[in-house]
Amino acid sequence: MHLGFAFMASRTLLSAVEIGLFTELAKGPLDAVTVGQRINIHPRAQLDFLDTLVTLKLLHRANGVYSNSPEADLFLDRAKPSYIGGLLEMFSARLFGHWAHFTEALRTGQQQNESRDGVDIFKELYADPARLRQFLGAMAGLSIPGAQAMAKQFPWKNYKTFADVGCAQGAAPVQIALANPHLQAVGFDLPPVGPIFEEYVAAHGLKDRVKFQAGSFFTDPLPSVDVIVMGHVLHDWDLPTKKMLIKKAYDALPAGGAFIAYETLIDDARCENLSSFLISLNMIIETPGGFDYTGADGQAWMKEAGFRETRVEHLAGPDGMVVGIK
Repeated sequence: MHLGFAFMASRTLLSAVEIGLFTELAKGPLDAVTVGQRINIHPRAQLDFLDTLVTLKLLHRANGVYSNSPEADLFLDRAKPSYIGGLLEMFSARLFGHWAHFTEALRTGQQQNESRDGVDIFKELYADPARLRQFLGAMAGLSIPGAQAMAKQFPWKNYKTFADVGCAQGAAPVQIALANPHLQAVGFDLPPVGPIFEEYVAAHGLKDRVKFQAGSFFTDPLPSVDVIVMGHVLHDWDLPTKKMLIKKAYDALPAGGAFIAYETLIDDARCENLSSFLISLNMIIETPGGFDYTGADGQAWMKEAGFRETRVEHLAGPDGMVVGIK
């Protein structure tokens, strides 16, 4: 029953992020009536909505006054650089509705997003500036915790340059560059991403060390750097495409160069990492052939491409990285 009700708890969180509740409370504690007035919550819903979030450990309540939990304050306040709610905003705007068709996805193996109406989802996202910004913000929310861990764990001191291929808004190159001042970075993505990437990089004071390079990893050469990173990219594609991208990274790297693929990796025993399985199921909703994979899978594909040394490391939460050394 708890699992059956879980979509209601999820919707409560998503709506709270969507209407900016945590951002408003980050300015200071408020009573229920004032919260309702500030962010337009109907009086009928105020107490139950806020107290549900207290029960979910996302808010604190003392003497009728509400405040963010430490975790909500850190991760769900749009004004903070640690904000990961962009992903939840996309869940709210898009995926929550698409998952209503999950049974059809199980029956047919076909996408259940905007493509149900014959729309090329990536073309549509990249053609609409507002939707593209939301999508790239979602990718930042997905990437920041793993990127922060990778910025500390990987031996960046042994390298001078790196490229994030499929860089989206730029969360990974920004986090890595902030933690490693000696590095020069390239963000590689389709041309419409450029202005949003450059704005994000400039906001973090890194425009001198983190540059954008427009291109498609299907048709253009990858940047010439010491390390190539792909974060939450390989899982978008079927197996032949995954292998093609890994081989393309191998060919672009110098001897001794490194390739890092980081994802919500499925555990090798395929029985523990729930988030990884759910995201892999979401690939059925969102893509024609994408799926998530285990660290062992990633290592095998890298060895097949020619990498002489591979390893798997946990990063943060469900995220892990598969590293290949040429």
